[in-house]
Parts: sequence; structure tokens; C-alpha cells
Amino acid sequence: MRAMYFEAFEATPDVRTLPDPTPTEGGVVIKVEATGLCRSDWHGWMGHDPDIRLPHVPGHELAGKVVAVGKGVRRFREGQRVTVPFVSGCGHCGECRSGNQQVCEEQFQPGFTHWGSFAEYVAIDYADQNLVHLPEAIDYATAASLGCRFATSFRAVVDQARVTGGEWVAVHGCGGVGLSAIMIAAALGANPVAIDISDEKLDFARKMGAVATINARDVADVADAVRDITGGGAHASVDALGSPVTCFNSIKNLRRRGRHVQVGLMLADHAAPQIPMAQVIGHELEIYGSHGMQAWRYDAMLAMIESGKLAPQNLIGRHISLDEAVPALMAMDKATDLGISVITRF
Repeated sequence: MRAMYFEAFEATPDVRTLPDPTPTEGGVVIKVEATGLCRSDWHGWMGHDPDIRLPHVPGHELAGKVVAVGKGVRRFREGQRVTVPFVSGCGHCGECRSGNQQVCEEQFQPGFTHWGSFAEYVAIDYADQNLVHLPEAIDYATAASLGCRFATSFRAVVDQARVTGGEWVAVHGCGGVGLSAIMIAAALGANPVAIDISDEKLDFARKMGAVATINARDVADVADAVRDITGGGAHASVDALGSPVTCFNSIKNLRRRGRHVQVGLMLADHAAPQIPMAQVIGHELEIYGSHGMQAWRYDAMLAMIESGKLAPQNLIGRHISLDEAVPALMAMDKATDLGISVITRF
């Protein structure tokens, strides 16, 4: 198979021919039809993720067709269209038994704990617990965009932040995660406020459902600007970027008893951000993380997509080749592209 491959962190990846994977007893092999390019892949390439063992094939947002099945798999067969959460649960630990596979103690993560989907084929373990049947109405590129950013945002907005109609939701960062959160919050009847430093991205955020926008470079204090727009602060706020500044602002801009959800990764030098703890205590704020979404929760998200309430296909910016993905991955920390880049040519 052709795959993107690197032997050292921060070294330019190669696209080379590697052996095709084979399924484990409880796993499958998927022919990758589309796979999203995500900032998490950049963090992995930089060496920020301790789960990665070199040499490595990145990629964790994927959709495709099952082409090989382990003898222990019962729910899936060759030829079926599938996608998979980027965090797959083992199925037998305490968290999996409680339905929280997204924080499985022995989780399988393509592109991190194992070789990933920037390849023609990828092996996925624990298939019965984690694969998601893909409706015919949803194309592969759209399905690939769900695996990390959209699904994580869905859980962040719906399950963690518990957003309801009429609430104000601040979204810090208008990349793939932030735009997904804006679209989902708007679909729930909430009022999203988009915050970024790019006017172009803020204009796009309005098209995705933001009712107001703030360019952080144009205001003296982002939290004050959010409070002015919302009449006292956001009911819920999402840090979709992952930086000390956006994390702090996302908590600071909440009204009393507001909910902050951290989605953007906080790694390396950003791992210990400042938190306005006096406000957290005095205003009884809630702080949550959001780390993927369980396979069994995909039904609700897919139903909203099939009904037209959510349109993740509108978030896709570019269809690129595996070769084009190499420079795109290396430049993700400086990327200014609108929307999500999806690899659809291998």
C-alpha cells in the first residue's frame, strides 16, 4: 500500500510503499476512501503525543470499505461502508462497560497508538465495539470529516456543555473544530459567538451559524467583548483551538454557573494554562474536557445529518492527494485554509 511515513519527529514524511495490514482476531482492515487532515496529526508529527512509536503512519479521521475481517468479528463483513471514532474502546474495561469508550483505559487510536489512515489501507482493532455503519446518503469525504473534529464537537456541545435553545455559546477558534461547534450549536437553537483573529474565518463562521463575531485583535479584552454581546457572558464556551490565551478567555467570558469545554489540545509548552480559579469558585463554573465520541452516540449525529439539520460537508475546504498532504501536514500550525482538508486521492 502507499502510505505517508516518517521515521523521526519533525522530519519530512515520505510517501512510500509499505506492506498491507492484516486484521487481528477482533479487527478489520479498511480500504481508506477518505481521511481528514487534522491539527492533532501535526501534534503527533511534532512528537507531542507520547503514544506514538516510530516509525509511524499518521491519520485518524477516516471512512472507507471493509476489505478483510478477523475471525472473531460478528457485526461487520467485507464490503460494508464504515467510519470509526478516532478513539476506539477495548470493550472490556470499566469505562467501556459504562459506555464511555472515548476515555477507554486501553484505547486504540489509529494514527497514534497504531499506524493510521494516511494510507490506502488501515487496520482497526475492536471492530464490533467501535465501527459505525455509514449510511449510503453520506459520502466518504463527509464521513471522514466526522471522525475527530465534528464528532468531538458534537459531544462537546451536546453532551458536555448541554447546550439548549436560546443559550449563548462562545467558540474560541474557527478552525475545523470551532466551525463544527458553531454549526452544531446553531442547529440546537443556540446563539453562537465566533472568536478568531482572521476576518475571513469569522465571515465563514457566520455562514455556519454564528450570530456574532469577535476579532480578538480588534478588542482590548475578549471576555468583556463576549459579555457585551451576550448581556452578561456566555452560558457555554468552547476552546476549539487549544492555547493558554483561548483557554483563559473561554473560562473568563462565562456568566455565573456557565460551562467551559476544552476541545483544543493543550500539549507541550501549552499543557498548564492559567485558569481564573477565583471566578470558577465564586461563580460555580463547570470545566469539562471533550475527547472524541463513542461509536454508539453516532446515531444521533448521523440522524441530524440525514435530516439536513447538520451539514458537515459545508466544512470541507479542499480535496487533496496523499502526496499533497505531506506539505499540508507540516504547515498545519501556520495554516490559513478555510474548512477541512480531506485526502481523497491515494
